Amino acid sequence: MNYAQHITDLIGNTPLVRINNIFPSSKTLFLAKLEYFNPGQSIKDRIGIKMIENAEKNGKIKPGGCIIESTSGNTGMGLALAAIKKGYKMVVTMPDKMSLEKIDILKAMGVEVIITPTNVNAEDPRSYYSVAKSLEKKTPNSFYVNQYDNLSNRMTHFKYTGPEIWNQTNGKITHLIAGVGTGGTITGCAMFLKKKNKNIKIWGIDTYGSVYKKYHETGIFDKSEIYSYITEGIGEDIIPKNVDFSLIDHFEKVSDRDAAIMTRRLAKEEGILAGNSCGAAIAGTCQLLNNFNEEDVVVIILPDHGSRYIGKIYNDKWMKENNFI
Repeated sequence: MNYAQHITDLIGNTPLVRINNIFPSSKTLFLAKLEYFNPGQSIKDRIGIKMIENAEKNGKIKPGGCIIESTSGNTGMGLALAAIKKGYKMVVTMPDKMSLEKIDILKAMGVEVIITPTNVNAEDPRSYYSVAKSLEKKTPNSFYVNQYDNLSNRMTHFKYTGPEIWNQTNGKITHLIAGVGTGGTITGCAMFLKKKNKNIKIWGIDTYGSVYKKYHETGIFDKSEIYSYITEGIGEDIIPKNVDFSLIDHFEKVSDRDAAIMTRRLAKEEGILAGNSCGAAIAGTCQLLNNFNEEDVVVIILPDHGSRYIGKIYNDKWMKENNFI
């Protein structure tokens, strides 16, 4: 008989699929890596279980303990799978801009969700980072995972996601394009891919309201760049330890509107019901089309599923209220 022992055994080995209709005039091969084929429907399933297993090895959490994390939703779900498997309690903090679907799914998986204001500085005691850190101090036998600075994040992608992409393209990949949130995905994959071929271009997708692009280009952390934005899962108002800027060749900013509209186009034109940051990655690729030739093999990471955004991106009323359509 062929079956998995646990749902977490199904993490990884996600497929590549060609993008056919969004780049009709280009002869470049564009391949989307569909991370929503993971059991929790996002790329964060990969790091959730690994960060907890590494914490156990290092004695940072013991049986009966509590996992605490600040998340835009998907890492919370990946960690929830680990918590269910290992019998831990779990609490997450989330900014109030995140979709109701993410909140409800987390609650359905037994996670306590604490909503925090989006439009505050990272150092503010009300921010989702600060609230999570405070909870760890108050909660016995708890572990604040901190996906931003926990290097198990990028090492998971170095060990698994990067090699998957290399093998699936028979080493022919020329460009990797990925949204940059914690930086773990793009850095971990880049660590592996550039080790295999230093000429592979690594391009990060950023959003307006985030510090990444300017920091990469100038080394200046410009607080005037920081403001509230709608796109979920990419961009930051901090510099996480997981981001290695030396491995990223270029950052491309994508507007909230362009990300939302492209997310809808992905569903309508490609049959790929993907998340908000997936649309941003495809829109950013469109903005960079003049940089590709017909020999290139471009892999675009699509981190999650559109079911997280039915009440937002896929809702006409919400799109109109935000002047996106």
